[in-house]
Amino acid sequence: MLQRAVFLDRDGTIAEDANYCQRPADLWVFPWAAEAIAVLNKAGLTVVVVTNQSGVARGYLTEETLAQIHQKMKDELTEHGAWVDAIYYCPHHPDDGCRCRKPGTDLFQRAAEELGLALAGSYVVGDREMDILAGQAIGCQTVLVETGPLPWTPNGTRPDHRALTLYEAAHWILGRERLSTQ
Repeated sequence: MLQRAVFLDRDGTIAEDANYCQRPADLWVFPWAAEAIAVLNKAGLTVVVVTNQSGVARGYLTEETLAQIHQKMKDELTEHGAWVDAIYYCPHHPDDGCRCRKPGTDLFQRAAEELGLALAGSYVVGDREMDILAGQAIGCQTVLVETGPLPWTPNGTRPDHRALTLYEAAHWILGRERLSTQ
């Protein structure tokens, strides 16, 4: 049986959007993120980070530095009893036309195949329209968090839920999970 997942954006959702986080010292995990992810972990949901990282294509950082940044994030989460099951990232420039850059869905499809995930019934949480569009394209429920640097301008796109933080989003997801098991 395929597992349901919560796909999380990194910048503006788990951590402050540092405008091209270029080194581990630039990553600042929101204080509520670990607790939110721990709640999802305890509920038995697979937690996957899917993030656009065009700073690699732009030459702001290398993939090795990106791996160090992600390791710092994982270490901080672990210190608080939380973990992510996998991290998928798009290193391409927005003009490259790749299908892995959100709102493209290739990274979500790859995660589903590699981790045995059911996209239907899963969730996508992010701070931008591209996150919501990607989630809708793969049939997930979507949550917009308001911790990103840009104000939400929906342009006709509507998430299933809006939350102030990832912590609030995690509790909404748990409520949905309880409803689906009744």
